[in-house]
Amino acid sequence: MSKIQNALINLKNYIAGEIIGQDVLVERMLIGLLADGHILVEGAPGLAKTRAINVLSQGIEGDFHRVQFTPDLLPADLTGTEIYRPQQGTFEFQKGPLFHNLILADEINRSPAKVQAALLEAMAERQITVGQATYKLPALFMVMATQNPIEQEGTYPLPEAQLDRFLLQVKVDYPNAEHEKTILRLVRAEARKTNQASKKPFTRITQATLFEARNAVLDLHLAEPLEDYLLQIILATRQPEAYGEDLANWLQYGASPRATIALDRCARAKAWLAQRSYVAPEDIQEMAFDVLRHRLILSYEAEAEGMTTDDVIKMLIARIPVP
Repeated sequence: MSKIQNALINLKNYIAGEIIGQDVLVERMLIGLLADGHILVEGAPGLAKTRAINVLSQGIEGDFHRVQFTPDLLPADLTGTEIYRPQQGTFEFQKGPLFHNLILADEINRSPAKVQAALLEAMAERQITVGQATYKLPALFMVMATQNPIEQEGTYPLPEAQLDRFLLQVKVDYPNAEHEKTILRLVRAEARKTNQASKKPFTRITQATLFEARNAVLDLHLAEPLEDYLLQIILATRQPEAYGEDLANWLQYGASPRATIALDRCARAKAWLAQRSYVAPEDIQEMAFDVLRHRLILSYEAEAEGMTTDDVIKMLIARIPVP
């Protein structure tokens, strides 16, 4: 195992020790970092979504900012605005929270379309345009947005164009009884501040190390038959009739080429974190759910039958032969 790989695995273990019972979320956050993408997290309140990205920011050399999305939020509250300086008689640009490295967009679907459009440019182009000027965002830039699936009143559904900009959509569920008991004891210890002396400080990973890790992920071996298999999964979402009339009736729109790139990078990142020098079929299959579930649009027939995008993805994987 290389020094860079060891550093990222230590970071994963550090976060897992602070975020109990959410191993999938922890792994997906690191995959998002290694694949240079953004994450949409969906889960009920109180499942440590905010805490997770906060702990991640403590393990990386960079800064973190949380934005609570509300219906009265304005684009300038994210991007920043030009402030008049009467002493100089000029306008000066005051940077907004999007100029941080790690952004938590809490309850992103509570903001109106104008705010979501401002966030879309930042996520897609890694830049902010204010007036006639364009400002580049930091080289390390990741948005982790959250959605509450329970309460839908006063929300604005994210448009497909913005959903496609998210590398992954991760579903977070409740921890099991054993994990919840550990959470209870951890919180009790933190409240008493008895664990502060025993807690070892974590050496933060530099951004240079993270960028080297991204290059290592891209260099990971992916056999050509598996590359074709990956492509077949994406193409099957656009031509589902080749894999069954039922799938053709359920799928209205398939995934874009952006999904192909995302699945390739995420499968590589997952294999790299598993300390393998090659991508396996199970890496592609497992990451297909998080990469595709927010990119597929089901037909009215599928929704009427209670089908979900996860159901369709599972059927596609079952019907496409593995090389």
